[in-house]
Parts: sequence; C-alpha cells; structure tokens
Amino acid sequence: MNLKYSLFSLGSLFFAQTGMAQSTPLTDNTLRIDYIFSGDAKHQEISVDELRSFKGWAGRTTHMDSVPLRGNGQITMRDAKSGKTLYKTSFSTLFQEWLGTEEATRTRRAFENVFLLPMPKDSARIEIELYDFKNNIASSLSHTVDPHDILIRPLDGKAHPHKYLKKSPMGSKAIDVAIVAEGYQEKDMPEFYKHAQIAVQSLFAHEPFNKFEDRFNIVAVAAPSVDEGVSIPKKNLWKNTAIGSHFDTFYSDRYLTTLRLRQLHDALKGIPYEHIIILANTDNYGGGGIYNSYMLTTARHDDFRPVVVHEFGHSFAGLADEYYYDDQFVEFYYPEIEPWEPNLTTLKDFDKKWKNLLPKNAPIPTPQNECPEIGVFEGGGYQSKGVYRGCNDCRMKTNEAKAFCPVCQQAIERLIRFYTE
Repeated sequence: MNLKYSLFSLGSLFFAQTGMAQSTPLTDNTLRIDYIFSGDAKHQEISVDELRSFKGWAGRTTHMDSVPLRGNGQITMRDAKSGKTLYKTSFSTLFQEWLGTEEATRTRRAFENVFLLPMPKDSARIEIELYDFKNNIASSLSHTVDPHDILIRPLDGKAHPHKYLKKSPMGSKAIDVAIVAEGYQEKDMPEFYKHAQIAVQSLFAHEPFNKFEDRFNIVAVAAPSVDEGVSIPKKNLWKNTAIGSHFDTFYSDRYLTTLRLRQLHDALKGIPYEHIIILANTDNYGGGGIYNSYMLTTARHDDFRPVVVHEFGHSFAGLADEYYYDDQFVEFYYPEIEPWEPNLTTLKDFDKKWKNLLPKNAPIPTPQNECPEIGVFEGGGYQSKGVYRGCNDCRMKTNEAKAFCPVCQQAIERLIRFYTE
C-alpha cells in the first residue's frame, strides 16, 4: 500500500510527516467544491453548486499559503476566525478561455468547475477570483464553509479498477497524477493500460521530468465508457463516454475537451489524485490542456507521444502555447501586462522570466535571423506581434521539437520543487 494513503487509517501521521502539529487547522480529508461559472464577455458570475467530501488529501503539503503562478484565477481558504490563510491555489478554466471567443460577445453560457481543498477542522472562508486578460478581477465570490455542515455530501462508493504505474518513495510529498480512460469499453482496458504506460514513458523521457521521476505517483484509472471512441461533432458523431469529451471545442476541429467536470471528478472517487491526464480512445488528432484542471489527448494518433507531453506542459506547469497566428479574434496578451505563463513575455517585466538564462549582451528582443539556443523571439501565445518566447522551437511550439526548451525546463523544475520541497 502506498505510504501516503495509509493516511486513511493513520491520519495524524500525515501531519507529523509534514511538520504540522496535531493542532493544525486542517484535517487529512478533502473538501471538493463544485462551482458554476456563467456569463458573457461583459459580465461573469460565480455560484456554488455543491459541496462534497472524501477521505485523504492528495494535494501539496508545502507552501500551502502561496501560489507558484498567478493563473487566470485563484481560490483561497482562510480560517473564519483569525483570517489566516490555510490554503491557496491558482488555476485556469475553459470558461475564461471561452470569454475570448466571438460567441461570448452575443451569448451567455455556464460552465462547471471543480476544486479540491484540504478540509478545515473549523469554519473557513473561501474566496475565489477570476481575472480578465488585463489581470483585473472580473468576478469574485466569498462564502463560508462549515466542515460539520450536514449537507456536505460524502463522495463514496467503489472506485474504478486502477493500476499504479509509478510510485514515489516520498510519501505525502509526492505529486499525484491520475490517467483516466475516455472512450474505452471494458474490453479495451488492456489497450488503455498500454496507452497509459506509453504516456508515462513519453513524459519521463523529457527533461526535467526524468530528473524528478521519483517525485511522482501515477495511477491509471480504467473508467469504462458505454461507447467506443469519442464525440466528433463536425462528423455528427456523438458517443456515450466516461467523461463526455468532444472535439470541435469553440468550433476548433482539433480542440478536444470535456465540459463535464463533475463527471470527471466523480470517476476518480476512491483514488488519490491532484493532476489529471485523460486519454481518448481515438486516432482523430487533437487535445487540450488547462492549468490545474486537466489535459486530454488522443491515444491512437501517430503524434500521441509528443502531444501528451505538450498538453501536460499546459495542465501541470502552466506553460503557454508558443505558436502563433496573424488572424486571432481576440488578444490574450497586452504590452502593459506581463503574462503569468513562465514561457512568454511582453517585456513588461522580463527580469522575472528567463533573463537569467540569456548569454551576456544578448539582444532583447532577438532578431529572427539569429539562432542562439536561448533568446527573446517575437511570436507566441497565438499572437505574432508583441509577445515573445525563449527559443526558436520547443515542445510547447511544435510536435517536431525534441524537447522542452531551457526556458520551459526551468519553469517545470521550479514548479516541481514548489510542490515537493
């Protein structure tokens, strides 16, 4: 049995191992808060949908009161009496991305979102904020959670069949990743486990993940689907699958996501997890990754290996896409705002990015005809102008790149250390 999850019966050991006294204001259980984010490009709202709870805590046990990246939103848990920050995390959402589409200028929509927090011992104040593309607070909500509330529904029941593909010797400090089957019927599960193993091998073939391989627990979860494959709306192909994913998100052919966040998290009941990789049983090309939410990609396509690593760069490390177009509907980045993503800059506050990696006297920005290993090259984050990346090519730019560039490697390593040290 994984040392970390002997917590279920030896809860107090968790706090002893992490240096927290038994008087800690947190328990070793998880509070799951389901929210609805709704609105349009002009007005957004946050509503609490349901509170759930389950045994064990698979989130980080260090730096509980701070975040490594700003994200597009943050959620903070404070002790209701003292106001002390008990836990804080940052995130991005599909809802906020949708706000940048043309549809959001004429339609209101609602999106599910799910967050996992350590269960407090006493009443706690939850504060959640969503930021717009200029880093202003676009919407916020504050509400109190009483851990003894009889309407907090326990999430129990039998877990889906699962196998650990990697276990860390770090116990409670390890990073927990669940790989979830999507579009695999019961008969397909041997194939799913093979695909999950390929995903693990692909991820840890890359620096710096291979350097910190012993800091990860990875479990493959065989959530069965009624139908084989996944939905492709442009082909009028709709499937009944474990987490209801589909291509054509925001009418983009290859954008594969799920809007069913509650369904996704329900599929992981009884299994410790913090980060989520979803493998779709299809050879149709596509994927998607959302910071601190989930990533999804196709397991039967020839580019499965590079794409699963690329999308995990989004969902785990908050890395931005480094490719760009000339015809974007909306700007995601503005010259007066430094991007929170560690691999892009507008030069507004470049000193905090990868300036430490540049050769001495390197030109900023770097001319496109120069080819140093690291520079400041214009084009990234879907925008051809005003946004800069660190290298000519990278796993976050093309499938042909052999590795994460040094800028992304530095960002990933900093995040792994934040979670585990």
